[in-house]
Order: sequence, then C-alpha cells, then structure tokens
Amino acid sequence: EAVASSMVGITAMRTCIEPVVVGSQVASAFYDTALLLVVKNYYNQTNSTAPSHIMEDAQQKAVSNFYIIYNLVLGLSPLVSAYGLSKLGDRMHRKIPICFPLLGYLGSKTLLLLLILLGWPVEVMYGAAAFSGLTGGFTTFWAGIMALGSLGSSESTRSLRLIVIELVYGLAGFLGSMASGYLFVGFSDRYREGTVLVCCSIACYVFCLLYSIFVLTVPKPAASCPTKAKSAEEVSGQLPEVAAAAAAGSSQPSEGSISTPVCPSKHIIILLFVAAILYDLAVVGAMNVLPLFLLREPLSWNAVEIGHSNAAGYVIFITSFLGVLVFSRYLRDITMIMIGVASFSAGILIMAFVKWTFLFYIARAVMLFALIPLPTIRSMLSKHIAGSSYGKVFVLLQLSLVTTGVVTSTVYNKIYQNTLDWYSGFCFILSFLVGCLSLLPL
Repeated sequence: EAVASSMVGITAMRTCIEPVVVGSQVASAFYDTALLLVVKNYYNQTNSTAPSHIMEDAQQKAVSNFYIIYNLVLGLSPLVSAYGLSKLGDRMHRKIPICFPLLGYLGSKTLLLLLILLGWPVEVMYGAAAFSGLTGGFTTFWAGIMALGSLGSSESTRSLRLIVIELVYGLAGFLGSMASGYLFVGFSDRYREGTVLVCCSIACYVFCLLYSIFVLTVPKPAASCPTKAKSAEEVSGQLPEVAAAAAAGSSQPSEGSISTPVCPSKHIIILLFVAAILYDLAVVGAMNVLPLFLLREPLSWNAVEIGHSNAAGYVIFITSFLGVLVFSRYLRDITMIMIGVASFSAGILIMAFVKWTFLFYIARAVMLFALIPLPTIRSMLSKHIAGSSYGKVFVLLQLSLVTTGVVTSTVYNKIYQNTLDWYSGFCFILSFLVGCLSLLPL
C-alpha cells in the first residue's frame, strides 16, 4: 500500500503544469526587458553623433517604429498555425500545443543572443517574432496549459485550479521582471550587455521543454460520465478562455439549451463584446507605449528601473485575484467589471501626468483591479449562452481582441510619435477616455 501510495503521489506530481508556467514566464520577463534595452542601445548608437535632444526624439521614434512591425508580426503570425497545432494536440498528443511553442520561443530567443554577440541589425528580430508565431506562439501555448489544467480537475474545483495557474503566471512574471534589470547590467564588465540575461531566458525555456517532454504527463479526465469526458477532450484544442468556459459548462443539457433561444441574451452578448473590445483597446494601447514613455525624459529610466516597472505591472495579477475572491461574495459580476474599468481608467489618467518615480507607482497602485474586467466579462458571457455555443462565442471574442490588439498597437505607436514633441502622455489620456467609454455598454 505504501508503494502504491508513493506511485500515485509521483504520478500526481508529474501532471503538475506549474513548473512550465513559472519557467516560461520568468524567461519571457527576461526576454522582454532584454529586447527593449537592446533595441534602445542599438538606435542610441545609430544616432550617437546628433545633439542630445534630437537624438532622444529620434531614438524614441525608431524604437516605436520597431515595435509597430514587431508586434504586428508577433500578433498575426500565430493565426496561421494555432488552429492546426490545437487540432494535432486534440487528435495525437496534448503536449504538442505546449512543446511546439516552446521550441519557437527557444529559437527566437537564441536569435536575440546571436544579435547581441555578432552585432546583427535589430531587424533580425522580425524574423524571430515570425518564427515564434508560426510555431504557435502564446495563443497555442496558453491553450495547451489551460487544457491540461482543466483535464485533471473536477467541475467543482476547475475554476479554482485555473485561477491558481493565472496567479502563478503573474507571480513568476513579477520575480522575473524584478531580476531582469540587474542581470542585464550586472555582468557588463565581462560580457556584452544583455548576454547573461538572454542566456538565462534560454536556459529557462530549455528547462520547460525538457520538463514537458520527459517529466510532464497528461492527466486523465476527472469527468465520470461519457459526456463530460468528451467535453474535456474538446477543451484541449480550444483557446484558453474557451477551455475554461467549455469545461465549466460541460454538464449543461445540450439539447434543451440548443432548442431554447433567449432573445434578450443576444443584446447582452453584443453589449459585452463591445465593452470587452473597448476596454482591451484602452489597455493594449496604453501598455504598448508605456515602455517608450519610461525611457525618455522626465523619467529616463535605466535597466534596473525598467525591470522594477515591469514587476509592478505583474502585481495586479495578485491584487485582481484577491479582488475577485472578495468582491464575488458581495457584488454582482457587472459591478466587479465596472470597478476594474474605473481602476484602470483612473490609474492611466494619473500616468499621463507622471514626472517623478513615486507618481508612476501611485498610478500603478490605482490600477490594482485592472485585470478583473475581461475574465469577468467572459464569465458573464458563459451565463447568457447555451453550453453548445461556448466555443463559437469565445472564439469570436478572442479573434476580436487579437485584431483589436494588433490594430491598436500600430495606431497608438503612431499617435505617440506625433504627440511626442508637445505632450508625451497624450496616449494615456486617450486610453482614459476609451476606458470610460467602455462603461457605457456595461
């Protein structure tokens, strides 16, 4: 019995997906800081003969132009492969949607290391973004993570299980961001700036890939009836939001829900879609220009301070998680969404007037519930649609958000460039207005 109990414990440990979540997110935090500072240094050297104020503005516009193209490639390329890889995971092996993106991450981060060591132009990173996207990117990777998290949990514990994965993701990003600035400059006397940080990122991805291939095992579905087992199978090939919603809704009677249309819910669904798209537009736009805003005057932050700012962004994973736990006991979903929108809007308005470090962290503190709206909107959607429509509705929402994110990134970067000379915080005021606008459909 002791041996059998031990074997069961080992098997349960091998189904744990958290090591992959932690390793990949720490690696991503390292890479994000390294890429931003490598690109900044590259354009700083390119314009080193110009006067200081002209050089700074030219550098800002060059970095902004780089990220416009980079984010477009990174955002659109996964659309080519995500569906196919998810299908392969559904039919062949559920670790495919995890391992393929990890290979893409590993290859793209290796290109950044070669760029640093060999002095290649930063345009090489467009190819790195394309390679990462064509191997699945974050969309496929996170779908695989959430599918495995759903498979081994019962319906009663599934929501908690997925929330814990989200929390682990945020904590890992916080720790990685805190360390990233120190690793970027800490070994610059022996190696080129960024070499050690990118090597640490690559090492984390190697660990994740090896763990996924040789240690991780696919948990058996916790569902006890054929209908539930089938629902768990369908979850694995869907996007993260679809996976959670479909798994949670698998016990609903499908025939009755299909044949009973609820007309008022259609209007509610449309309004929730509009609110989600507007809110996502406000958040994505502001967060795209925030790193550029921090690099120029009056803040002019260095690598360590950039790492701290990224870490402050991950703290809202914790505060939003705690907010949902508390608010859900006393408030309706719609009220929680409004609190989250108000939190972000107020914080981003303060960000528009940031001139000192302490004011930046005050703005971040005000945004403590900024992650509540989108997950709660998805939860509300699931209550107004039939279980058989989860996949269709959530895929439409995800496609809407992806398209919004790509377009917003380009538009906001262009607006930032054009308003840089007279008011660099204009984009944040714009996000404040769009955030307030998202309250209208709510």
